Amino acid sequence: MKQVIIVRGDLGMSKGKLAVQVAHASVIAAFEAYNSHYEWFREWWGSGQKKVVLKATGERELIELYNKARERHLPASLVQDAGLTELPSGTLTAVAIGPAPDDEVDKITGHLKTL
Repeated sequence: MKQVIIVRGDLGMSKGKLAVQVAHASVIAAFEAYNSHYEWFREWWGSGQKKVVLKATGERELIELYNKARERHLPASLVQDAGLTELPSGTLTAVAIGPAPDDEVDKITGHLKTL
């Protein structure tokens, strides 16, 4: 089991901003898994909460990844920034997929590069 968080590489977010967006995406998707795929969540939680952070080229790719996860009925989150610091309100910043079986997540994210 793992969770993959994908962040936009085109926004030029500071390290702190990027870390916060990754955290938002991770927590939201984990709560979704807890509510919709508890067995996956429990296994992931008990095995150390494996996470991988990858990068997307831009907003379009982020949306495509999110939609693919939804089509496969995987836990997923799509984060929009509130616009209080570096980015305009509503900017899509990150997607998290999982926790879910590694092979299911890899079908969607296996082509992406690490951050």
